[in-house]
Amino acid sequence: MDQIQQFSLTLRQEADERSGYLFRVAFDDTAIPDLLTDELPPLGAGAGPNPARLLAAAVANCLSASLLFAMRKFHNAPGPLTTRATATLARNAGGRWRVAHIQADLQLAEAAAGHERLDRLLAQFEDFCLVTESVRQGVPVTVSVSDAGGLLLHGTRAEPATATGA
Repeated sequence: MDQIQQFSLTLRQEADERSGYLFRVAFDDTAIPDLLTDELPPLGAGAGPNPARLLAAAVANCLSASLLFAMRKFHNAPGPLTTRATATLARNAGGRWRVAHIQADLQLAEAAAGHERLDRLLAQFEDFCLVTESVRQGVPVTVSVSDAGGLLLHGTRAEPATATGA
């Protein structure tokens, strides 16, 4: 039997004329503090992340959590990960801005040699990332994992794609 989970959040535009595109995001039925979002100038004031930045953050965060989970599952004790996500925006055939590509580069805090079953967990951690695998249905996402010395352990550091006529 299929399982379904749902969650909800509520966006409310800040009522002040000067706020323009400023929204308060409430994560319904949680104790999570509200988050302010805004568009960058000249549209908004840049008082919070815009939707494209939130999308890149969601991909990076999900991949990081998935890698940590996989590492701990195989009895590793990783130090703090550092993840850098780069989103490429490009105009599509209709001239509209789109997120054309997201590159996520994860870096371990230590050398690869200090981890058990690294090849196995690197081969599967992306599959468990709910957000990345969902986003990949519409946006190319490439991923790399490096150790503390910069040795590439997984994936590629791809050049960004360009938008296609979607």
